Amino acid sequence: MMNIVLLEPEMPANTGNIGRTCVATGSRLHLIEPLGFKLNEKAIKRAGLDYWDKLDVRVYSDYGEFLERCPDAREKMYFATTKAHTVYSDVSYEPDCYLVFGKESAGIPEEILVENEKNCIRIPMWGDIRSLNLSNSVAIVLYEALRQQGFGNLAREGQLHHLHWKR
Repeated sequence: MMNIVLLEPEMPANTGNIGRTCVATGSRLHLIEPLGFKLNEKAIKRAGLDYWDKLDVRVYSDYGEFLERCPDAREKMYFATTKAHTVYSDVSYEPDCYLVFGKESAGIPEEILVENEKNCIRIPMWGDIRSLNLSNSVAIVLYEALRQQGFGNLAREGQLHHLHWKR
């Protein structure tokens, strides 16, 4: 199971979208407080549609509590940041790794990045763009990690609702 970690997320719509992506991929969502919203807010539920009740979500009072409650995370965390030297697709992800993302306005605290420099990853961008949308960034990195794992138990084919494919 893949793990998505959001450090101090600020926007309920992004968190709702990320929650929906976690449900679609069978991933667990870890939220590290303070949150910029309440988990029962309408905006988070709307973005997560009717999937929110299917989400495996855990909430921690701070980064220290997260590390304490998830001791196996220390050796398999990848920190998404625009400041990294390594491109996200150049990393080999473990099936149960932790993909860590910072808050929308500031990213991951530099103290955490410096301690984990070899596990910092970035999504390439053009020009002076500050960053991508958080939920988009999560989807990009998560699906690369899942691709490397052969997509696990995810459905690889779909069906039309009213017609049939002409195979």
